[in-house]
Amino acid sequence: MRYILEYPLLFCVLSFIVLWGSALVGVIVRKKLGPMDDEEHDAFGFVQTAILTLLGLIIGFTFSMALGRYDQRKNYEEAEANAIGTEYVRADLLPAPDAAKVRELLKNYLDQRVLFYTTTDSAQLQQINDRTTKLQNELWSVVQTRAAVQPTQIIALAVSGMNDVLNSQGYTQAAWWYRIPIHAWTLMAVIAIWCNLLLGYGARRFSRGLFLVVPFAVAVSFYLIADIDSPRRGSVSVRPINLISLSQTLTK
Repeated sequence: MRYILEYPLLFCVLSFIVLWGSALVGVIVRKKLGPMDDEEHDAFGFVQTAILTLLGLIIGFTFSMALGRYDQRKNYEEAEANAIGTEYVRADLLPAPDAAKVRELLKNYLDQRVLFYTTTDSAQLQQINDRTTKLQNELWSVVQTRAAVQPTQIIALAVSGMNDVLNSQGYTQAAWWYRIPIHAWTLMAVIAIWCNLLLGYGARRFSRGLFLVVPFAVAVSFYLIADIDSPRRGSVSVRPINLISLSQTLTK
């Protein structure tokens, strides 16, 4: 299921087909069992309303969760750009040879971080992560060696700034890994299917146009949630505007 969620539009189409099919199955079952009397239909209406309300609440909470994670990814992108920019300035605290090396490494590191946000190919992404790890080791090696030779408070500022750079990348990676749990998607899907089954089961007469409304609305809601929750393939994704702006500034 996680693979399908990486393609929100495909997930939307499949959801609509399954939900509409569920409503049709409900109609077929109702025809086989015969119509409900008025008293039974009234009781069934309360159950149907309760299930639809539950589905609406779960979709609302899940959308809020997806939006919160999207905001978190945006904030970490900004924090990462600030950390790299601050360390670039703090490189002046190091001796000239180390400062030049750190600045050059930070420029290369910044390029890799921009690619991390804009790449969708998994093989290329693995290469970017490998190069990022290598650059992190080289950056830390420079400041660690200088701190061991010259353990002063001024050098400690450069070490602290480098620590922020490395930590910000880790926070960003964690925010991109943690998505809406599959269990939440499964619960929403099951309740949505049952809602449409009950919709068809409780209908007094069949109407093709009317039975399209609920499946379409739920499928679009699923699409929006999946799109926001998909960091790489969604149309609502985090753009590295702060990192790109920093890269342009450093290049000038």
